[in-house]
Amino acid sequence: MFRTKRSVLVRRLWRSRAPGGEEEAVAAGEPGAAAAAEARAHVCSGGRGCCPGKAGRGCRASTGAEAELKALTHAVLKRLKERQLEGLLHAVESRGGARTPCLLLPAKADSRLGQHWYPLPVLLCKVFRWPDLRHSAEVKRLCCCESYGKAHPELVCCNPHHLSRLCELESPPPPYSRYPMDFLKPTDCPDSVPSSTETGGTNCLAPGGLSDSQVLQDSGDRSHWCVVAYWEEKMRVGRLYSVQEPSLDIFYDLPQGNGFCLGHLNSDNKSQLVQKVRSKIGYGIQLTKEVDGVWVYNRSSYPIFIKSATLDNPDSRMLLVHKVFPGFSIKAFDYEKAYSLQRPNDHEFMQQPWTGFTVQISFVKGWGQCYTRQFISSCPCWLEVIFNNGVDS
Repeated sequence: MFRTKRSVLVRRLWRSRAPGGEEEAVAAGEPGAAAAAEARAHVCSGGRGCCPGKAGRGCRASTGAEAELKALTHAVLKRLKERQLEGLLHAVESRGGARTPCLLLPAKADSRLGQHWYPLPVLLCKVFRWPDLRHSAEVKRLCCCESYGKAHPELVCCNPHHLSRLCELESPPPPYSRYPMDFLKPTDCPDSVPSSTETGGTNCLAPGGLSDSQVLQDSGDRSHWCVVAYWEEKMRVGRLYSVQEPSLDIFYDLPQGNGFCLGHLNSDNKSQLVQKVRSKIGYGIQLTKEVDGVWVYNRSSYPIFIKSATLDNPDSRMLLVHKVFPGFSIKAFDYEKAYSLQRPNDHEFMQQPWTGFTVQISFVKGWGQCYTRQFISSCPCWLEVIFNNGVDS
């Protein structure tokens, strides 16, 4: 039977939908599915971070529900123009790695699935990204989207890769994930460690554990809102990357990537683990300065781990490492909280280097008391994001 281009695009889109969860994969006998499900269950029961399978855990879609979802999805897709179908397919098949246009549809259009009514952006996110997604409050628009920052638009973007899922921090934290604040400089390093700067000069990490963050905060340079340093274990690779634009992609291999490409840096590290983790960075992360703070979006296929003073209780003397799964966003830094945490009259607090304007991010591997690596300087590939405290939030 002759098929139109539109019908072919719709079929390809349906075949590209997100998996229904680990439970279905285990039932189907897919390789590695049982291990993945067991790992996810461990994370949900005791790990620290945002769990993408929390809402729909243990719920296997019935044949009837699958048929209803397919019919509803096809009904929505068939209303799209051919150009819109092509853009959506490109976004889905590239897993968000390619720059794709917004899919603008009427904002008031909802679709009923079972007993629930879903806005079209949520429905398409359920189909193509997160089958357990329930509500629009669970997602956040990326700054690349035309609907970003618009409260009540007539047309809303339904491109599922123009949204990320919000990482919800669990409370209270499990006690084993707490550990004393570790400093950037390892204790077994020499008193001074040279490091090249963005301008080509050379700074040193001062004796006593002072890091580049303190050097930069006193530099008086206000042309950037943050700088990024890339590290492999205890060795920094490349120069500091100064960030002026509101959004920055940090990646190893990203189609049409424009930003801080870690794959272009020359590394002398011969560790097989470092090389393995480098290859897993993939699409990496997106770092965005927004009105309420700085957000990190995990675009890679593996978890990232984040430590920030503004993510935790202001009265805590210990910081937590937060696990962020692929496709999730987290507000990694809050300027207002950071200023309040400086506490200039707290003599005890000021006896240690202040890292309130620094966020540390490790790719793939975590650190802390519940991991074999106690300090981030033992992680294969990690970032230090140093915020300019002279920039208005």
